[in-house]
Amino acid sequence: MLELGGIIILGILAQWVAWKFKIPAILPLILIGLLVGPIAAEFLSEDGTKWIEPIWNGKEGLFPGESLFYFVSLAISIILFEGGLTLKISEIKNVGPVITKLISLGSLVTFFGAAVAAHYAFYLSWEISFLFSGLIIVTGPTVITPILRNIPLKKDVSTVLKWEGILIDPIGALVAVLVFEFITVDGGGEFTKTALIEFGKIVLFGATFGFTFAHAMNFIINKNLVPHYLLNVFALAAVLGVFVLADTFAHESGLLAVVVMGMVLGNSNAPYLKELLYFKESLSILLISILFILLAANINMSDLYLIYNWNTVVLFAAVVFIIRPIGVFLSTYGSSLKFNEKIFISWVGPRGIVAAGIASLFGLKLAKEGVPGAEYITPLVFMIVLGTVLLNATTARLFAKMIGVFLQKSNGILIVGASKVSRLIGHYLESNGRHVVLIDSNPSNIAKAKELGLEALNTNIYSDTLMDNIELNDVGYLMALTGSNDVNKYAINKFSKQFGENGSFRLVSVDEMIDDNNNPREGLFSHTDDFNTLSNVTKKYPSIQEIVLRDKAHYDSLIEMSNNDKDIIPLFIKNDESEIQIIPSNNKNIEEIGENFHLVYLGKPFDVEEVANEEA
Repeated sequence: MLELGGIIILGILAQWVAWKFKIPAILPLILIGLLVGPIAAEFLSEDGTKWIEPIWNGKEGLFPGESLFYFVSLAISIILFEGGLTLKISEIKNVGPVITKLISLGSLVTFFGAAVAAHYAFYLSWEISFLFSGLIIVTGPTVITPILRNIPLKKDVSTVLKWEGILIDPIGALVAVLVFEFITVDGGGEFTKTALIEFGKIVLFGATFGFTFAHAMNFIINKNLVPHYLLNVFALAAVLGVFVLADTFAHESGLLAVVVMGMVLGNSNAPYLKELLYFKESLSILLISILFILLAANINMSDLYLIYNWNTVVLFAAVVFIIRPIGVFLSTYGSSLKFNEKIFISWVGPRGIVAAGIASLFGLKLAKEGVPGAEYITPLVFMIVLGTVLLNATTARLFAKMIGVFLQKSNGILIVGASKVSRLIGHYLESNGRHVVLIDSNPSNIAKAKELGLEALNTNIYSDTLMDNIELNDVGYLMALTGSNDVNKYAINKFSKQFGENGSFRLVSVDEMIDDNNNPREGLFSHTDDFNTLSNVTKKYPSIQEIVLRDKAHYDSLIEMSNNDKDIIPLFIKNDESEIQIIPSNNKNIEEIGENFHLVYLGKPFDVEEVANEEA
């Protein structure tokens, strides 16, 4: 009881430490696991026992026999299913051919390159070397996201790294499973007809079971055959059931089945999907916390002594500084990515839970079967995992600055609310070269925004999901444009520090509008126009106008006219280089108006004669 409770407590503590110091959770988790496992046994315990013993040894331990392997397999299936839920086909299409090449050509480079490096560095058999290389193909969003979360990067770079990490997880797992099958079939490592049949069975049963049961689960839930309070646990049972069933028909096909199941459900646009994703995300955090401590604690000092030599340094250097860059540069050849961006992508390639989990699973199984060199699998993979995470977590931000991919100014704009007003404004900004993201909890508004080609996220601002979205790293302006003053104020208070470093603005409320002395510092566009005014003008004049400004006096006169005309609302000032400045509600405080500046406004066109008379 003490060990089980201790693992959960230490795991959540490690997650908190990772959040507090903005590092991947995998780092403190592995260090805690090594501390309570091999380090405690070697240096801290008087009788040489581990503080936490994952496998029952007759006296103590949590999992008797092979039950640890079963727990690891089931836990990884849930984690991979949760990853599959986040894969949206529409988003993958927009990422471009670089992702496709990275997960295909890049994976092949890692697979063959790392195998050669492991074979000659540790004189391992080719079979074991290829199992090692298959395991380290994966990177993983659980380790990349925390590293990139606080590094402002060009959207293309962060997107490539994010999607590579998500898509490559099941690919690496599948490759590792196939190599494992090649090793175990017929008791040897010959590439036999039987092994090829096993390969076909894994793909066939994994894909078929995942696809079929995803649609079956969607049908059952949409027909309300499962009560709402059982939704999450029903989904959990279904995932475990599909994993076990597929694995029964074709050994090790369960991982592929749950990934396919997650992908199919993730792209079904089911109304229950968001709630299911939140539940699976929380469950994955708990399982990752438990798994890493268990797997690290299960390593023995004798395993670590196996790789305590210069051969390990050579292998690590080859994987990180030679093989990864070769894969990235071959995959990005002919793309729009700049040289320094390719260098940064080459530098950031941390390995995560899938590599460590499956390595422990396969390594221990093969070692028990007496396969020569199998004892190297787990410590070598953990060395790559810990080394890459430590390297990237401590150097990524500095390295980004050194090579010039660190954005000095975040010009992206986050718009809270995706109403017709927001969509009109967002489309204008997007057309003028700004990265715009709209968020709304209304699926209909999000769908309409996407029809216009806008990037839109269906999310609730009261959740923390936006804080973890690495694709918003270039956002530096925040505009709250909802019809609720409470929501607008909440958005400013919660997100201004992360997304509004260059400016956070919200629409004025009705109370502020009728009080000339209550013009808030973060007020947006006009002190005389709230959400209702904007909506009414948008219905009457659904277009954004521009008028050339001659000087500051001309600007002031136009602003005065707009204050007296409810059908004209000033929005932005565009300079001669097409850079856009958001107009605050105290809009007369704009200082610099140069030649060829434009006033961008919503509503009816200005009457040129009236403007001339006003100035006269």
